[in-house]
Amino acid sequence: MKLLAFETATEGCSVAVWVDGDVRERFEIAPRRHAELALPWAEQLLAEAGVAKAQLDAIAVGRGPGAFTGVRLAIAIAQGIALALDRPLVPVSTLAALAAGAPSDATRILAAIDARMGEVYAGAFERRQGELVAVSTEAVSPPGAVALPDGGGNWHGVGTGFSAGEGALQGSLGGRLVGADATALPRASDIARLAATAFARGEALPPERVEPAYLRNQVALTLVEQQALRDSR
Repeated sequence: MKLLAFETATEGCSVAVWVDGDVRERFEIAPRRHAELALPWAEQLLAEAGVAKAQLDAIAVGRGPGAFTGVRLAIAIAQGIALALDRPLVPVSTLAALAAGAPSDATRILAAIDARMGEVYAGAFERRQGELVAVSTEAVSPPGAVALPDGGGNWHGVGTGFSAGEGALQGSLGGRLVGADATALPRASDIARLAATAFARGEALPPERVEPAYLRNQVALTLVEQQALRDSR
C-alpha cells in the first residue's frame, strides 16, 4: 500500500510517504511557509521512494483542528491531488496524530493544541491492543474547562496546549497527569500510519466529501456567510 500524507495544522509543516509500512518524512517548524514547502517536499519524497503518483493508493490529510489557514491549506492540497489522480482521501484527526506520537509506553493520552484566544483544542485517547482509540469528543475550550474521562490518572499530555496560558491545562489536571510534552507537534508520519489503518478498514472517502474540523463556531459561521454571499451574486 502506498500513501502520501500532509499535516500543516500547526507551525510544524510535514509531508510523508508510506510504502508498505516504510515511512519517509519531511518536517520543519516553518510558520507561514507551509504553502511553499508542502508540494516540493511531496515530489522529493515520492522520487526518493521510487513511487510515481499514479502508484499511490490514497492521499491522507490532517483534517484539524488547528490553525484555520493551515488546516484549510492541507485539505486543499490533498483534495487537489486526490481529484487529479482519482484517488480516495483519508482524513485523520490532527489531535489523534499528535497522540500517536506520544511515548510508546503511554496508554492514556491527552492531546492538546494551543488554539490562541485563551483556548485549547483537546481530545483524549487510549492505546488498546495496538490501536489508538478516541475516548472523548474533540473540543475547543479554556484550559481549565478540559475534562478527562473518569477512571483515574496516569494520563500523558502532548502538545502546545500544555504551554498555553502559562501551563494552565497542566495545572488544572493536577495529579491525573504523569507528564506532559508541551513542545510536541503533529506529524505527517503519524497521519500516514493512522491513515493506513483507516484505509484498511475501508474508511477512505471521495475527496469532495472530506471537510476540515475547525471546531470554532465562529469559523463555521464565517464559511456559511461567505457561501451565502456567493449564492446571492
